[in-house]
Amino acid sequence: MPSVRTAGAGATNFRSFFLTTHHSPLATISFRIRTYEKTGSGGRSWLVNQSGIANPGCPLPVSTLSRHESPRADKVSRFISAPRLREPRLPRSGRGVSALSFSPIRSSTFDFQPSSFPSSLTRGARTHTLERLTMHKIIFGTIAEIEAGIRAKKLSPVEVVEAHLKRVAALQPKLNAFVHLDADGARKQARAAEAAVMRKDAVGPLHGVPLTIKSCIDVAGWPAAAGSLLRKDYVAQEDAPLVARLRAAGAILLGNTNTPEYLMAYETDNSLSGKTSNPWNLERSAGGSSGGEASAIASGCSAGGVGSDGGGSIRVPAHFCGICGLKPTPGRIPATGHFPGGGGAFGWIGVVGPMARTISDVRALFEVMAGPDAGDALSAPVSVRQVEERELRKLKIGILESDALGKATAETTMALERAAKSLSEQGFILETKRLHGLDRAIELWWYFFGPVIADLIQKGAAGRESEMSPMLREFVALATAERTLTYDGVLKACGERDSLRAEILRQMEELTILLSPVSAGPAFRHGEGNWRSGEKENYRSTMRYSQWLNLAGFPGTVVPVGMSGEGLPIGVQVIGRPYEDELVLAVAEAIEKARDSWKPPNI
Repeated sequence: MPSVRTAGAGATNFRSFFLTTHHSPLATISFRIRTYEKTGSGGRSWLVNQSGIANPGCPLPVSTLSRHESPRADKVSRFISAPRLREPRLPRSGRGVSALSFSPIRSSTFDFQPSSFPSSLTRGARTHTLERLTMHKIIFGTIAEIEAGIRAKKLSPVEVVEAHLKRVAALQPKLNAFVHLDADGARKQARAAEAAVMRKDAVGPLHGVPLTIKSCIDVAGWPAAAGSLLRKDYVAQEDAPLVARLRAAGAILLGNTNTPEYLMAYETDNSLSGKTSNPWNLERSAGGSSGGEASAIASGCSAGGVGSDGGGSIRVPAHFCGICGLKPTPGRIPATGHFPGGGGAFGWIGVVGPMARTISDVRALFEVMAGPDAGDALSAPVSVRQVEERELRKLKIGILESDALGKATAETTMALERAAKSLSEQGFILETKRLHGLDRAIELWWYFFGPVIADLIQKGAAGRESEMSPMLREFVALATAERTLTYDGVLKACGERDSLRAEILRQMEELTILLSPVSAGPAFRHGEGNWRSGEKENYRSTMRYSQWLNLAGFPGTVVPVGMSGEGLPIGVQVIGRPYEDELVLAVAEAIEKARDSWKPPNI
C-alpha cells in the first residue's frame, strides 16, 4: 500500500503530504484528499474533496477549499481510514486531513499494478517488475521497454523525462555532452504524451521516449551552431524532416548535443562549447563528430538520438562510448536540415543516422526516420523491410582484410575474432575476404573530405579566421596545403569514385556482409587525435576502417563487443551493400545477442 509522511505545519495548520510506495519510487499515483475543519465543540465541518495525480517525493497539493456539507456515511467509507495516514495532531480549532485514498488509475490515469516486461538490454535477464524498476532501469531501459511501459500505463512519460533531466543535471558538469537543453519543452511534451495515454489516443512507436539530436540538425527554435562561433547566432526556424518524423512518432526531444567545429574531427571539442568527455573515462575522448550524442546515450542522459557521419562520425563515437550506431545508405534517411548540406559531390559522403544502446533501438529509430524527402537529392523510395530468419541464415559473411586499412591493436583484433566466432557458433558461414581498391577509396575520400571541404570552409570564413577553433584551423591549413583544386580535377574524382564503388560492389557479390574494426584502437586521450601525417593518433591512419564506406556509400553499423585492458569499450563494424541496411542490422543483432550483458559506465 502507498503511504504518506507529513512535512511543515504552517500558520494555518496545512500539511504537505509526501507520497512513497512499496512497489516503485517512480510511479505516478492518483490521490484524493478530504479535508475537515474542527469546531470549538469538537465536531467536524467537512470541506470539498480534492483529487489529482502526484509523483513520489512531491508534496500533495492541499489548497484552500470551499466549505461543503458533511458527507453521507457511505461516501466516507470509500476512503482509506485516517489512522493509516498518521494524522497530525490538531489544536482544538484548526484544519487537517481526514483521509487520503490512492485509487488505481484506469481509464484516465496510470494503472499502478505490479507489472513485468522482458529486457532485451540484458541477455538472459529476469523480467523487470516495478519493484526493480528503479531510476537505473528507466534511464538505461531500452526504447522498447520505455515505450511499452508507457503504452501499458505502467510508466508515466512525465516521470521518464524527469528521470532523464535529473541525470543530465548530474552529469553535464562532468561530460559536457549537451549544448542546448530544452527542459521546459521536454516537460511540456511529456505532459501532452501523458494526456494522450490517459485519453486512450492512438500513439506512435516512440511515444514518450526521450531523445537527443546532434547540434548540426535543425530543431525548430533551437540553436544549431555545429560547434562554431561562426554560427553561434543561428537558430533553426523549422524541424528537419527526420526531426518531424521523430515527433510524429511520439518522441520527446530533450536537447541537442556537442560536436567539433563544423564536424571536422574525431574529437568533440570546440571554442564555443568546449570538449565532451567519454563516460567510461573522463580523460578520454567521446569521439567525433557525434561525440555529444554518444556520451549522452551511453551515460543514460538520453534513450537514443541522431548523429551524422561523413567519415565515421556516428560509428567512431559509438565505438568509443560502447553503444550502437548506424551509418545508413545515403538517401535512406533524408539529410535535409543538416549542416553542412550534402548536395552535389558530397551527397555520398555525409549521412544522418540513429544511435542507441541496442541494435533493436537503432532499428526502431531507423524505421521511423527512413523514407524519401524532396530536399535530399539522393533520397529514394526504398521501403523498410523485415529480414526473415531463413534469409539471414543464407548469408555468407566475410572478415575484411586489406593492407590499406592499417594495423589494429591486439585487443581490437580479439574483439573482431570474438564477434566472428559468435556468428559461426550460430550457424553463419564466415571466411576471410580481401577487398581490392580500398587504398584508392580512402585517398578519394580524403580528396573530398579534406581539400574540397577545407576550401569551402576557408572561403566561407574569410575575414573571421580568428573565430575558428584551433582544431579546425589546423585541418584547413593542412588540407588546403596539399593541392590546388581545379574544375577538371573535381570532375575526374567524381567519375573515379563511381567506378571504384562499382568495382568494390562486384567483389561483394557472394560475401554480402563484412566484419571489420571501427578504428585502429579504443578511445584516445583528450588532445591526442590530430590530422598531422605521421603522428600518433593521426586520423588518416587510425580511422581508415570507417572512412572508405563514406566514399563508397555503403551502410555500416557498430555493435559493442568487448573491453580493453584499460576498461574502454571496443566495437565491431558490420558492413553491407547499398540499400541492405536491414541485413546489416540483423547481423549486428546476432552478434549482440551472443555477447555478455551490456553494462553502463560507472560514472
